[in-house]
Amino acid sequence: MTGPIPLRAALGMALLLPSMAVLFSPGAPALAATPTADPPARMCARLGTDDTLRPVPASLAPAVNATFHMKMPPAMVARGTVYRCVDGKVKVCTTGANLPCGKADQSKTPGPGIVAWCRERPEVTFVPAAATGHDTIWEWRCRNGVPQVDKQVLHVDPRGFVAETWKELH
Repeated sequence: MTGPIPLRAALGMALLLPSMAVLFSPGAPALAATPTADPPARMCARLGTDDTLRPVPASLAPAVNATFHMKMPPAMVARGTVYRCVDGKVKVCTTGANLPCGKADQSKTPGPGIVAWCRERPEVTFVPAAATGHDTIWEWRCRNGVPQVDKQVLHVDPRGFVAETWKELH
């Protein structure tokens, strides 16, 4: 069947596709292959520190919402939030367009997206995340067509993740 997509389906895809793009993009964090029966708090108490990103169970949606001051439905929290274990505690991150949950890109070597952006826009004072990648901790600019780090805008925790996007779950 071909033809126009019903409005309800189109709206659903419009809401779902950005989340999928973040979760399944080349820089997206890898998730644990299989969910665990252990609740996150018990698992983290047992593991101590483990950088494996695991999906948050929907049952923790109220705690995640309180931690991030959000009001997302449980199913959406479960689809877009991951946890990892740090010093026996549960840390959570909810993905978003500019909210990286994987390891931070700390490199000051410009990637191909930044190089191309600066070649086409030799004197811009800001290079967007679409060109830099969403996991960089640097703000970039272009001078004479050459990418340059302008300043550090995000911090890295001791395990290499963006500190601002991870919070301890209470």
